[in-house]
Amino acid sequence: MPSIAYYTLIAVRSRGYFGGQGWPRVCHVSEVPLRVMVVDDHPMWRESVARDLAEAGHEVVATAGEGRTAVRIAAAARPQVAVVDLQLPDISGVEVTRHLAAADPPVRVLVLSASGEQQDVLEAVKAGATGYLLKSAAREEFLEAVQRTGEGEAVFTPGLAGLVLGEYRRLASAPKREDDDAPRLTDRETEVLRLVAKGLTYKQIAQRLVLSHRTVQNHVQNTLNKLQLHNRVELVRYAIEKGLDQE
Repeated sequence: MPSIAYYTLIAVRSRGYFGGQGWPRVCHVSEVPLRVMVVDDHPMWRESVARDLAEAGHEVVATAGEGRTAVRIAAAARPQVAVVDLQLPDISGVEVTRHLAAADPPVRVLVLSASGEQQDVLEAVKAGATGYLLKSAAREEFLEAVQRTGEGEAVFTPGLAGLVLGEYRRLASAPKREDDDAPRLTDRETEVLRLVAKGLTYKQIAQRLVLSHRTVQNHVQNTLNKLQLHNRVELVRYAIEKGLDQE
């Protein structure tokens, strides 16, 4: 696991940092606006994140300072993405994530936290978080992460992705029963899945296979449906369990 010094370095090298002067005011307009909910118990931080999202062209459909409030209003607000802090005054951000990820339709959760501790990251991902970003992230990095989360991509602060994949590999090494009734994927779906497991973005996969970005998204969505999975994080875990990341 990266040391505290590593995360300090990330904060210093970022264009803004939590508790400092904030993110720089760089104009970034989203090509695909999303419905976003912001959950954080610090009013100034919550309002700043909501403002950045609105300036980027997203629709902030709800904000909440408590976990139970977020879970309650999400059903009516119907966000596509929820930006959730882990430290909330009533229930934890992990519990909020679990509720939102299990909703119908499920909400894709991007955890935005000051904590880079291994236990916090893994608990959030296991609860269904699509991504995990430290609050030391630059504004543009945050906005890109929201967009990618909305597309179903797993997004992590540098250094955390390896931690999550390492945990998945550990779980995959445990003995498991073969399932003869497992859904059959097409050759192209398997090829895309293999590249997803290697950590490539949709854009990189499209370039590698000479496909359109939309075609890659369709292959991933078809695979998710066949395997009855909910997001890219679960898809990566499945691929690793099948050894596709080693091929």
